[in-house]
Amino acid sequence: MTLSQPPMSPPELSQNLPKLITQSQPPVTEEDMRQAVRTLLLGLGENPDREGLKDTPKRVVKALKFLTSGYHQSLDSLLNGAVFQENTDEMVLVRDIDLFSSCEHHILPILGRAHIAYIPDGKVIGLSKIARICEMYGRRLQVQERLTAQIADALQGLLQPQGVAVVVEATHMCMVMRGVQKPGSWTVTSAVRGTFAEDEKTRQEFMSLIRHSPKFHS
Repeated sequence: MTLSQPPMSPPELSQNLPKLITQSQPPVTEEDMRQAVRTLLLGLGENPDREGLKDTPKRVVKALKFLTSGYHQSLDSLLNGAVFQENTDEMVLVRDIDLFSSCEHHILPILGRAHIAYIPDGKVIGLSKIARICEMYGRRLQVQERLTAQIADALQGLLQPQGVAVVVEATHMCMVMRGVQKPGSWTVTSAVRGTFAEDEKTRQEFMSLIRHSPKFHS
């Protein structure tokens, strides 16, 4: 496991709540996208007009739009005011957050979980919003290293806490279903900011907590 570089100002974060810049109009229409899927089916040697494939272009486009819907979300609308003043400086940890994304190299699934902690400095965030931040960045074409850093930078920018730590553990279908075909392989990435980067004791406390198996899971 490697630790990321010291904190940088994330490009999407403004002074208050950051806004994600997206295209107001896609460069192609949905019909263009369906035709592209139809062309792919033809290239694979299939007949896109047969009964089982007639609606496949429409279904594929709908699925891809959902899986990449994070491009059209912003942190300010996602949070909906769920940042609160709170006089606490103890670690807050949400672990085992299910995470689903898509590899930008092959558009195949990335399946895993995220463990996220921060040490407040006067502000806390609604716990469910931490999971929603993971979803927003996960629902884009990604590499795991960037996804991990984006989650950490978002929390650092929103809360200005004493520190943030993120660990993502995931399996990549581009390694399992094709290529080297290695099922059971997991990739672990981490991003640490502030106290977690500077203080080994704090970092080790976080690492020990995410290794603990919760008793309420079967």
